[in-house]
Parts: sequence; C-alpha cells; structure tokens
Amino acid sequence: MQELPPQFWQGVLAFQQGRFYECHDILEALWIEAQEPDKTFLQGVLQIAVACYHLTNCNWRGAVILLGEGIRRLSSYEPSYGQVDVEHFLNTSAHLLNLLQTSGADEVSTIAAQIAPSTGSTQTGPLVPILRTWRELHP
Repeated sequence: MQELPPQFWQGVLAFQQGRFYECHDILEALWIEAQEPDKTFLQGVLQIAVACYHLTNCNWRGAVILLGEGIRRLSSYEPSYGQVDVEHFLNTSAHLLNLLQTSGADEVSTIAAQIAPSTGSTQTGPLVPILRTWRELHP
C-alpha cells in the first residue's frame, strides 16, 4: 500500500469542508512533483475536486467532464489506495455524475446547492463525493 504525504490529507480536509479550490491548489502541487502510480491517483482526486468546484459555480459541463475523467483515472486504484477508500469515493462520485447527467444543465443550481456547505458550516452537503480513509468507512 502506497503512503501518501501529509499534504494530501490537508487536501482531503479542504475537500471535506467544501473548500474545493483550496483542495485543488494543495493536490496540484503534489501532482506536479509526483511519480507514478501516485501521479495518476492524485490527478483523479484533483479532477473530482475541480468538478465539485465547477458545480458550486453552476458550471454543469465542467462538472460532468471532470467527474467522468476523475472516475476513469481512479478506477484502477480500487478498492483502496494509500489508505483512501477509493471504491466508496468512486461510488459517490458516480452517483453525483449520474444525477447531473440525468437532471441536465437546467437543474445544476439545485444540485449545486446540495454540495456547498451551508453558511458558517464546515461540512459539505449530502451530494459531495465521500473522500475518507479506508478505516473511517470500514472500522
């Protein structure tokens, strides 16, 4: 099992708190320096974070494209990688992607409202893909 650097977990915390752009910045810095197999893994997580960022800005097309790309990149890392429960992350990401695709661009603001943290909260809404450690989801 690959050991991920501490900065990755800072990116996870930003993701979990709905600070998707900050997550992007943290993971991009790691991705630029990474070697395979970490590089593709980081890129997949990064793409899903950016998809969520696009969704918070009601950019349906950007969210759909990047969710699809991130899911594709991470599929070879199932069920887990570096203590991340990749399988669960992909399942929740695929659920969001399916919802976006079936609802269409006209419903993007309704879906976006379900991923953004409420005012003053550090917790994201119920549709955000769940990025957690293997132990958190499989005690």
